Amino acid sequence: MNAYASLAARIRQALIDLERVVGRAQSLVAKAQSTADDGYYDGAALNIHGFYAGIERIFEDIAAITGEGLPSGSAWHQDLLLQMSAEIEDVRPPVIAQTTRYCLDEYRGFRHVVRNVYTFNLRPSRIAALGSDLGDCYAAVSRDLLAFADYLSRLARDVHEISEGDDH
Repeated sequence: MNAYASLAARIRQALIDLERVVGRAQSLVAKAQSTADDGYYDGAALNIHGFYAGIERIFEDIAAITGEGLPSGSAWHQDLLLQMSAEIEDVRPPVIAQTTRYCLDEYRGFRHVVRNVYTFNLRPSRIAALGSDLGDCYAAVSRDLLAFADYLSRLARDVHEISEGDDH
């Protein structure tokens, strides 16, 4: 299996895992709202954080396999998100649409907050809003990443056919 096929498979598996994370976050927000127990928001915040962290790992993997490299500096998380929404000429098409980048940017910012404050300082209303929008954002990123995985699979087949031709 070549690197493109392997990356496509990892993206598809990560999306299955992320779907579970989304379901858990939404379930915990619903429990917090129905029971008035703010403790559920802590779990929801952790899963929302995990959602973006999982997406970012996929992006890092893409940047490594395509050879485009990772951004550096203090804003590298934001730059990586921007990089994934851009076409890299002679390397790859955009990984995600601009609209997907906008929804993911909300979760990127929240991931930063979760990593840098105590959970009791998180605003339940913000967690509830992010949990409410999470399904739509996941649907957009899933659509985009599955299309990119299909692109990688086609690329893997092309590379395989070329290498098969070299053997004859």
